[in-house]
Amino acid sequence: MDAFTIKDLENLSGIKAHTIRIWEQRYTFLNPQRTDTNIRYYNNQELKTLLNVALLNKYGFKISHIDKMNQDEMREKILSLSQVQAQQERIINELIQSMIELNIDEFEETLENFIMARGIEKTITQIIFPFLEKIGILWITNHINPAQEHLVTNIIRQKLIVGIESTGSHFQSDKALLLFLPEGEHHELGLLFIYYLLKSRGIKVWYLGANVPLKDLTYVADIKKPDFIYTHLTSVANNFNFDRFLQAISIKLPASRVIVSGQLTQSYKKKLPANVQVKTSLSEVMEYIAML
Repeated sequence: MDAFTIKDLENLSGIKAHTIRIWEQRYTFLNPQRTDTNIRYYNNQELKTLLNVALLNKYGFKISHIDKMNQDEMREKILSLSQVQAQQERIINELIQSMIELNIDEFEETLENFIMARGIEKTITQIIFPFLEKIGILWITNHINPAQEHLVTNIIRQKLIVGIESTGSHFQSDKALLLFLPEGEHHELGLLFIYYLLKSRGIKVWYLGANVPLKDLTYVADIKKPDFIYTHLTSVANNFNFDRFLQAISIKLPASRVIVSGQLTQSYKKKLPANVQVKTSLSEVMEYIAML
């Protein structure tokens, strides 16, 4: 993929589209092409440059100064950033760049190095989850090649499964959760992350996985009687109706407490069914799990 919209750049860099346009007028580091209908689009190198510029600007470098740097100088300055948050953001940007360039060996090496240094949970919370939040909008809008998505998600999935298998807790909770993704939802990384967090805190988990019909969920829930049913929605099928899904699960499982997190919850404004809660951010998810 080598054609990003200004909205893609905004989502990936955190820089508002209005600011990007101003930078284009005043400085030389971005030179977008235009479609026949005069819509801006940007190539891989411009995305990489903007990620670097945004990071340096956030941590104290003036745009006019950055504009005079070449790529090697930018890289050197970025590596010199000492703030912990800056280092984490640098790694996330490197993952984005490796994904875009299909440099899968580099992608996996970057993740593995952080896991070796900080452990799987910090890698998940500080690197993987923010990375997925940044690129999730590309999946939803189909602004990413499916091959790129499959390659990087399978690597992350492997890391999460290793983390799940290797984790444990001396404390055993009396709570049990049933985890699933509804029909049409195949992106299970967020749910695997929830699985890891729950298991590492001694909470019993039954994991149904992706693309589960409601009748199958109901069958298992009726037998196992979990304390909570949990789903994490990232990028569902085009015909998926979130409102209808919430109503259906509330009707089919009226006695169950249902928790929903993920991208779709952020824009949902209607009144929720009585037995459904939503968690709209990572911090809300972490707080909820800590309370179990």
